[in-house]
Amino acid sequence: MNLNDQFAGDDILIDDELADEAAEGKQSAAAAPKAAPRLPQMMRRIPVTLTLEVGSARISLQELMAIGPDSVLPLDAMAGEPLVIKVNGAAIGRAEVVVAGEQYGLKVIDLDGLNLDLIAS
Repeated sequence: MNLNDQFAGDDILIDDELADEAAEGKQSAAAAPKAAPRLPQMMRRIPVTLTLEVGSARISLQELMAIGPDSVLPLDAMAGEPLVIKVNGAAIGRAEVVVAGEQYGLKVIDLDGLNLDLIAS
């Protein structure tokens, strides 16, 4: 399922009014979300692909050809570790999987590779 078709970008981003209030300190520090970087209007609707990476495995072509319906491949990540958040293939942070109604969602743990300040200025 493509989440771009299901959700508009405004459902995910903090709206401009809330971001302005947070930036001006009108809300308490505990209640205010981190102020979102200000992007030029024309850049706000550029689509990006957000993915969660559970882990990876390096295998030979022979092993790939032997994969069947009951095959199990060990990954390089430990069970319970946070997943890697990637935007267009570049790692930007870590998250946990959560259930949101009947769908999966992600709970962001940290964002250490997301630097929109460079393109916003």
